[in-house]
Amino acid sequence: MSAPTTNESGTLRAGVIGLGWAGQQHMDAYAQLDGVELVALAGLEPDKLALLGDQYGVPPERRFGDWSELVAADCVDVVSVATPNNLHAPVTVAALDAGLHVLSEKPMADTGAAAQTMVDAARRNSQVLDITFNHRRRGDVQALKQVVASGVLGDIYYAKAGWLRKEGIPGLGSWFTQQSASGGGPLMDIGVHMLDMALFLLGEPDVTSATASTYAEFGPRGQGASAYGPWAKTDGATPDFDVEDLATAFLRLGGGGTLLLESSWAQWIPYDQCYVTLYGTEGGASIEWGGFPATYRKLGIWTQKDGVPAELTPYVPEDGQHLQAVTDFVSAVRAGANVEHDGSEALARARVVDACYASAAQRQEISLGS
Repeated sequence: MSAPTTNESGTLRAGVIGLGWAGQQHMDAYAQLDGVELVALAGLEPDKLALLGDQYGVPPERRFGDWSELVAADCVDVVSVATPNNLHAPVTVAALDAGLHVLSEKPMADTGAAAQTMVDAARRNSQVLDITFNHRRRGDVQALKQVVASGVLGDIYYAKAGWLRKEGIPGLGSWFTQQSASGGGPLMDIGVHMLDMALFLLGEPDVTSATASTYAEFGPRGQGASAYGPWAKTDGATPDFDVEDLATAFLRLGGGGTLLLESSWAQWIPYDQCYVTLYGTEGGASIEWGGFPATYRKLGIWTQKDGVPAELTPYVPEDGQHLQAVTDFVSAVRAGANVEHDGSEALARARVVDACYASAAQRQEISLGS
């Protein structure tokens, strides 16, 4: 593997491609880390590029309007990719082939085939490739992961996970709601977070088949738009919307377990609801969050001790979020852990999402093979 630094101080030089909310989370994380310097940005919006460049002290000559210029400039060692989904694969592959380590936003890519090209590029170049699943860095998820690993719940045979929004279509008419740019709707956007969280907690079982359905009942009518800042509805009476706004899937797991997954951008519900629930032979557990009128978060673990019902209260660390994802990525780069961090785990999620969309389109169960 090539050396991860190219300057005498040993400082990692970082770049970020994509100037939206996600890209800004990466910028902020790099700016907080010791031994890392944010030295380059790339994005299509000149005003935002100038503003963020000034904010993070990026020299004008390293503010690029075209991502390919940043990749070719030989000015960074690591790069974050926070572009629309359809660009994750081409940008990542080009960066890996240029000798850079890459942290890409989720979802890994708009298709499983595109995600495979990213893994192939990481392997042939012996570079680190990570995908930013920031929600698995939540404190309650990390705490529950330890509980599962301890064996307290026994064998987990059934799980449910979902993220349902009341009104949360991210920009009606934006790239999020266009199949050609996003690859899909809430399953691709927020459902993949819950899929990642569930499989992470379950110990990475293989998904052997998927049976799924998708619906588009709000977006095509111009309803269900997010009211929040960067994701608020775009202008125009007729939204450009050709993805689903709800997806539900029944996933069979290796070893006989099952996972029920659902995600939606808009529903007639009182408030946003997120959850992951685990059913084990010796105990059960659930994480829930959402909110109205006040945000709530709950972690519950139920079992028995000497025949007496017991509810456990584990220590819950602070949330890691994007900062922890970027920290883990930088640590993998410094450790030369390219074999362990080649994107394979995220590729498995991309294959599951592919199977769900295929099942919905064909109205039948789809096998993911061995």
